[in-house]
Amino acid sequence: MKNAIITAATKGMGRSIAIAFAKIGVNLAICSRNSDDLTAFKRELSTINPTIKIFTSVTDCSIKQQVQQFAAAAQKKLGFISIVVNNVGMYEYSSILDDKEETFEKQVNTNLMPAYELYRYFGKEMIAAHEGHIFTICSAASLSPIAEAGSYSVTKYALLGLSKVMRLEMQAHGVKVTAVIPGSTLTDSWKGMEVDKDKMVLPEDIASAIINIYRMSAGANVDEIIIKPAFGQI
Repeated sequence: MKNAIITAATKGMGRSIAIAFAKIGVNLAICSRNSDDLTAFKRELSTINPTIKIFTSVTDCSIKQQVQQFAAAAQKKLGFISIVVNNVGMYEYSSILDDKEETFEKQVNTNLMPAYELYRYFGKEMIAAHEGHIFTICSAASLSPIAEAGSYSVTKYALLGLSKVMRLEMQAHGVKVTAVIPGSTLTDSWKGMEVDKDKMVLPEDIASAIINIYRMSAGANVDEIIIKPAFGQI
């Protein structure tokens, strides 16, 4: 069995991705800041596929030490991690000039740092094994910045840049790296707002794309995939 680590896996895209990997028999290391959510989700995943191992960790992914501890514990529990899904992220509605003092640092530590740290933790072992696939959930803001979400856009641009660097460093070793670039997707970011789910990308769409990319032949890689609402961005 293969082993996957997924950050912020109890809600939204992370949740759907975890379920999709469980269905194809991949062992999972998942984290969240909420222990009750993790317990309930572990039970659900075990029902979906009783044959897989599931490791859970209460982790605040904006804290470097906790990210490193999660990675180490996941590896100790499951063994070689061949799939990394960098899903954790936050969105804050603010122009850069109106940012609070801590906004930029908080968004860098949430949207960018965890992917960097997990790459440094698992990357050399993937190279040694000539095996692995790193998926990084970026954003349409990685390509087209949003003036009303300045710091978010900057960190998502950087995240896409990190994915490109990872791919260049890994491609000679048979390790795949894919940047997933979703447009308006129905997650908790839209909580409290009136939206038409039939005009948005669903978390299940992102999960389906990742599984299909993961299942491609050894010689094929999707460098980047952009998934936007059929009716345009919201």
